[in-house]
Amino acid sequence: MSPSRLNFQLDAQTSDSRARATTFHTLHGTIQSPLFMPVGTQATVKAQTQESLHTSGSQILLANTYHLLLRPGPDVFTKLGGIHRFMNWPGSVLTDSGGYQIFSLPHSRSMTEKGAVFQSYVDGQRILLSPELSIQTQRAIGSDIMMVLDQCIPSTADEKTTRAALQITQRWAVRSLAAREDSPQSMFGIVQGALYPHLRRESAEGLMQIDFDGFAIGGLAVGEEKNEREDVCELTAALFPSDRPRYLMGVGTPVDVLEAVHRGVDMFDCIIPTQVAKRGTAFTSRGIVELRRSVYKFSEDRLDPTCTCPVCATHSRAYLHHLTKTQEPLGWTLVGQHNIHFYHQLMREIRQSILEDRFLPLYRERREILQIEDVDHPVTHPKRTSTKVHHEGDYELHGQPPAILHTTSLRIIPTTPQLDPAIESQVVQLLRQPADSPPLVVWDTHLDAAATAIALILLYEAAKGPLRPLHLVSFSADLSPLRLALHHKRHFPYLRHGAADTLIRRDAWESRYCPGLKWTLIHGSHADMQAQAPAADVVVESTHELPAGEGSS
Repeated sequence: MSPSRLNFQLDAQTSDSRARATTFHTLHGTIQSPLFMPVGTQATVKAQTQESLHTSGSQILLANTYHLLLRPGPDVFTKLGGIHRFMNWPGSVLTDSGGYQIFSLPHSRSMTEKGAVFQSYVDGQRILLSPELSIQTQRAIGSDIMMVLDQCIPSTADEKTTRAALQITQRWAVRSLAAREDSPQSMFGIVQGALYPHLRRESAEGLMQIDFDGFAIGGLAVGEEKNEREDVCELTAALFPSDRPRYLMGVGTPVDVLEAVHRGVDMFDCIIPTQVAKRGTAFTSRGIVELRRSVYKFSEDRLDPTCTCPVCATHSRAYLHHLTKTQEPLGWTLVGQHNIHFYHQLMREIRQSILEDRFLPLYRERREILQIEDVDHPVTHPKRTSTKVHHEGDYELHGQPPAILHTTSLRIIPTTPQLDPAIESQVVQLLRQPADSPPLVVWDTHLDAAATAIALILLYEAAKGPLRPLHLVSFSADLSPLRLALHHKRHFPYLRHGAADTLIRRDAWESRYCPGLKWTLIHGSHADMQAQAPAADVVVESTHELPAGEGSS
């Protein structure tokens, strides 16, 4: 491929993750990644001013070709000198092609090889959005980075539908690049392929034959499970050349962004920071704060004690609660301003940790904190009057806080990721043997809700220095307790690790960040299936407990 127009530079790559820090240059400035792009669909970020966006550290804003084509129209941008002058924004702009918006109007458009025919919501006119029209519009808008027109489909689509969309996206990509002509604007290709790894590879390999300045991962956050999105994200990012920016489109929450950086992505956009701000949801260094809750009515505390944004310096939680409850536009503005600042500050901290090769500790710490809800004022749910019980097979949620109860034996399934100190000491001692030793095989005789197995995985991940490989083998004749726990992760936060999601789908999990660490599931009881497992060096057995208030059977 020819050199990127963005004069791309890889600043750092972490030693224990795919996370990376980069620098590139657009027509309007120098960009440092990882970075988050606030969404300014119609040449404005909802409830924000250009000044507040600049102050918060926004490097690139995203605008949408579909909406700007309809209103104000390409002729306005041509006459007024492009979007930067139009909205008085000195920084960079990326324009989406309109493909996602066409996808979101399934009853108001038709797809052909030429493009997407849709009816304008402004005047009812029927318009053919072709690759050529999309790029002509983006040229008139004057964005720094243009996106090719792609055919977006649900991530859960069948293989035949997915392949057809992939192939038309490939042909449209060629037409999009040709339509750029002599414009100095950069252009990104978009990889599709839904949840099919072989189709993702096919799409990426085809696009990399074309001289794009960067590559995007499209077709995610449109119906798949979180763990599926993370797997596809990691697979696809690894297919891209190292000398081009990598952009995950339409994602997401702070923890989604953190996970994707871990998997090698540089750029993100999402409406979430301003969308949730409208109803008083704020992201903070202590987790998520729901300002509409009455517990904040008299609170003089700052929204986030560690935040340096103007909102936290000036306004109390009580005032922000009041604005949210009365649905005053100022509440949307202030909480949105804070949320955008929070995203950018998170990106800056992530970048610094990558440059200093300490991303993985930061990742582990933030992954837990970013998902906590109202840690200072936990939600107390009223007592249920319904007799409905959450259950899976012979297991159900029991008590408050919930535990997992085996309804036949009345025994509680372990859901605390901890090991017997003697076992932990033995495992650590054996792992300290030379790194080229054969894998240490540990049998987990009862998978249950995977607490013991995750404890072993966390032990390995936290250990310092060179370790011999670890092969964890879990036995289970009934996956019901783990399935139940995975459906209620907010009660069992150790399962946010993600390894158990993969294990239950594939019967195996292997860490990409701790070489030599793998986990295998053997279906059947330990007593019946020992012969199917490699010989054990250590055997760990789970300890079940009686529920509180019960005597021995």
